[in-house]
Amino acid sequence: MLLCMTNPTAGVDNSAPPSDLVRQRIVEAAAALIASGGRDAATTRAVATAASVQAPTIYRFFGDKRGLLTAVAEHGLATYIARKTLKAPHPDPVQDLRDGWDMHVEFGLANPGLFAIMSADASAPSPTLAAGRDVLRRRIRRIALTGRLKVSEARAMFLIEAACNGTVLSMLNLPATERGASLSDMAREAVMEAITGESTFHAADGSRGAASALRASLDDMPVLSDGERLLLAELLERIANAPG
Repeated sequence: MLLCMTNPTAGVDNSAPPSDLVRQRIVEAAAALIASGGRDAATTRAVATAASVQAPTIYRFFGDKRGLLTAVAEHGLATYIARKTLKAPHPDPVQDLRDGWDMHVEFGLANPGLFAIMSADASAPSPTLAAGRDVLRRRIRRIALTGRLKVSEARAMFLIEAACNGTVLSMLNLPATERGASLSDMAREAVMEAITGESTFHAADGSRGAASALRASLDDMPVLSDGERLLLAELLERIANAPG
């Protein structure tokens, strides 16, 4: 887990000034509450209780709840960015970009409450967010230097950020049982195709393409009963979505 979400005091630097220790304890307590119950779980009262402080202490450090949530997002994002920065790049820059996409999706799905806060505050100035974007920018630059980038670096940056964040948010809105890795893989490869002309996915083979076409036309088949239509739709959906 990227954040210390079980023990609010774990990882505290005991050499830091007392006020810094208290602030860090509050942030980590709020992060734990968000991890277990979502953004709404981090009420001022709940955070104060979990961090063993009085509510005015929270206001003194963060101003209001939004300031606290911003600090939690920065805390989690800094941990995540540090992990990305330490990871050795893949020798193939295109695969390195794929790995970065997968890591981002994994982080978002593992930390839905935190990801929601980060997405909501994405336009706010943040040195940590800027550092994360710099990691992505360097990955794109490596591809450009090999001559494999088919669009401008700025356009590639925009497409990847928009598509990857959108993929995470869309997957978070699905039941956990429906969040198959193939959804992210397909979105990722669509972007890779757009920016590099390279994709690990190809057009659907005959059976999957036929299944998709038949699935789309089921409503126009009155010869089937409702039960038969539901059963056939499920089977065709499974065929159409089968891994390549």
